[in-house]
Amino acid sequence: MIRNYFKIAFRNLLKNKGYSVINIGGLAVGMAVTMLIGLWIYDELSFNKNYGNYDRIGKIMESGTFGGNIFHQEHMPAPMGDELRNNFPDDFKYVVNSSWTEEHIVAYGDKKFTKTGNYLSEQAPDMFSLKMLRGTRSGLKDQSSVMLSQSVANALFGNENPLDKIIKIDNKLNVKVTGVYEDLPYNSEFNDITFIAPWNLYVATQDWVKRALDNKEWDNNSWQVLVQINPHSDYEAVSRKIADLKLKHAPQTAFLKPRLYIHPMAKWHLYTGWDKKGKLDSRIQYIWLLGIIGLFVLLLASINFMNLSTARSEKRAKEVGIRKAIGSKRGQLIYQFLSESLMIVSLAFVISIILLVAALPFFNEVADKKMNVLWASPVFWLLGIGFCLITGIVSGSYPALYLSSFQPIKVLKGTFNIGRFAAIPRKVLVVLQFTVSVTLIIGTVIVFRQIQFAKNRPIGYDRSGLITIDMNTPELYSHYNTLRSNLLETGAVVEMSTSSSRVTKLTSNNGGFNWEGKDPNFKENFGTVAVTHDFGKTVGWQFKGGRDFSRQFATDSSGMIMTETTVKYMGFKTPEDVIGKQVRWNEKAFTVVGVISDMVMDSPFEPVRPTVFMLNYSWANVINIKLNPQLPAANSLGKVEDVFRKFNPGSPFDYKFTDDQYAAKFSAEERIAKLASAFAGLAILISCLGLFALASFTAEQRTKEIGIRKVLGASVANLWALLSTDFVILVIISCVVSVPIAYYFLNGWLQKYEYRTEISWWVFAASGLGAMLITLLTVSYQAIRAALLDPVKSLKSE
Repeated sequence: MIRNYFKIAFRNLLKNKGYSVINIGGLAVGMAVTMLIGLWIYDELSFNKNYGNYDRIGKIMESGTFGGNIFHQEHMPAPMGDELRNNFPDDFKYVVNSSWTEEHIVAYGDKKFTKTGNYLSEQAPDMFSLKMLRGTRSGLKDQSSVMLSQSVANALFGNENPLDKIIKIDNKLNVKVTGVYEDLPYNSEFNDITFIAPWNLYVATQDWVKRALDNKEWDNNSWQVLVQINPHSDYEAVSRKIADLKLKHAPQTAFLKPRLYIHPMAKWHLYTGWDKKGKLDSRIQYIWLLGIIGLFVLLLASINFMNLSTARSEKRAKEVGIRKAIGSKRGQLIYQFLSESLMIVSLAFVISIILLVAALPFFNEVADKKMNVLWASPVFWLLGIGFCLITGIVSGSYPALYLSSFQPIKVLKGTFNIGRFAAIPRKVLVVLQFTVSVTLIIGTVIVFRQIQFAKNRPIGYDRSGLITIDMNTPELYSHYNTLRSNLLETGAVVEMSTSSSRVTKLTSNNGGFNWEGKDPNFKENFGTVAVTHDFGKTVGWQFKGGRDFSRQFATDSSGMIMTETTVKYMGFKTPEDVIGKQVRWNEKAFTVVGVISDMVMDSPFEPVRPTVFMLNYSWANVINIKLNPQLPAANSLGKVEDVFRKFNPGSPFDYKFTDDQYAAKFSAEERIAKLASAFAGLAILISCLGLFALASFTAEQRTKEIGIRKVLGASVANLWALLSTDFVILVIISCVVSVPIAYYFLNGWLQKYEYRTEISWWVFAASGLGAMLITLLTVSYQAIRAALLDPVKSLKSE
């Protein structure tokens, strides 16, 4: 009997090939999209869970108030680690001092690579529960040691045993390999740490770090402190104990009202920052966003499936009448319709798996993920099978229960009427479909407008042809003038300079500045950048007053250049008011020689920070090079590389285009926008598939009516309008419903950006108009096809 059910179901699919393709294809696409989004959400929620002590690891952070705004920072003073380790042994199992993860040169023999690594306390491997492939987790106890990830060990040593081999870091530190650990997963906080060197080595070889520790410099916040609390401790209780620690050791920071707390690892990824009111700004909003989109796309596909299933089932009334007349029981008819529905959903599920596998590489690239299908996960299969059962039963229940209740006499005599209200549920579902689709379209447009708005923002410098190279070897520090002159001689370089920060990342902030007329109660915080004489010409400063640093003025060694925002921040009205003024910092007097346009060095979505620039050749961390715009970049880079090989032969030539670094600031928003636009497009496609099939079904139902109207003189245009109007009205209702919903959510999303676009009325109008045009194009084919049908054939008796 069951075999017979599926045989009949299969024959029905073949009989209505067009509807079958639309039905199965639309549902398969919806299921594939939902599975992709589900994998993305799973990856996000499982971030950092590879660490065995995930629920007890955290980082020390500080909150405070400055300028009326609440701030949170993870930058900590160097003595913090020892303070926690020595005075709170009952609360912390591990306290790990940490430098920042940065690029370094690692070399073994002739093999040289630029790799990201970190200096960490010796307990770090235990805290991170590293899976050791060679050696033990205690390898960092030796000050002159290093632990390598598996990928770096393979790159340097191939099949050799790397243990006890000597490698060189940054052409100056000889260290012994004491361990090799398995590469950390891509969806983990420290996945880019490809080697770990001891914190004690960092202190011993960096005078400024050793000085900060020896002198107990609690006001120098240049490091991180990671902790693992004991099993019997909890974050809130320990946070209360250490809250006033910074204030106790650095009373001069009292005006900031600093309070320390532990930020749990569970929140590092999903809760990424805070706004100026201290409210947690979370990445989890994107999980909700894409999760809702996934559910809606699946809902749209399911609505299509149910709409078409119920619509087509009405044509089978006579079949049901005949079956009942020859003895079929109602239960058998119910099983028949349910089995057809389940078979279609099962086919769609199989096709969706194929689509998922095909689309996953592209999705990973767009989403910046390395996800795989969870073939071995019972949850994955249970959810898939559960969805098939629920969708199949729900969509098949209407024809199963409703049609099986028909009286066979009425059906076969032709006196049975489906009813005037039978189409209302389908119309409601169409309105719901397009409400979701139009809302997604509006949201996608606003997200892209916000990104473009920030991209069009004046940034205060010229990033075209500008490249940066990290100064991470002693050879580069000691040959500035010779290196610059050699680069200029190649003709491939217009200008070269060094600085303590990239133009795309402000890395240092300081207080303690004083100037004439300053309010004694005013507490300032300036971004501070040390530069060489040629920095302004390299990056293309835009002067609003005064002049650039010049070698013709020996006094410029005590000169200062500041941005427009700094001038206003200090209380001056115009750049001319501050030119020539003296500003004291660290007991040294600086004379303001120039004012430049604001430089967007941090987030392009936020206001610029007040920033000052001073001449200092010893603080250099970055080499800035302006390539000759008259020459092909590839040729210029080749000449630049030859010069660097001459001065820095022990290091690979690694450079970064400032254009690429600036573009990376938009990566998170662009990634979400691309995903949302792709899913919005699929939502529209699924909606249109359903609309196309429903329009075809409607035209088929009204064939005789159309024939009569043509005989009575109706034109093709009249008939097209007749058949299209109902669908256009439904879409208009959808647009009216979607506008306030979209405005509410998008306005709330934009509030998190201080530098943001406006929500213009034309976005809603254009989205609604676009939806109507798509509807008309979708419906018109079936409407015109029906209108052109020969009325003789339409009115011919069966």
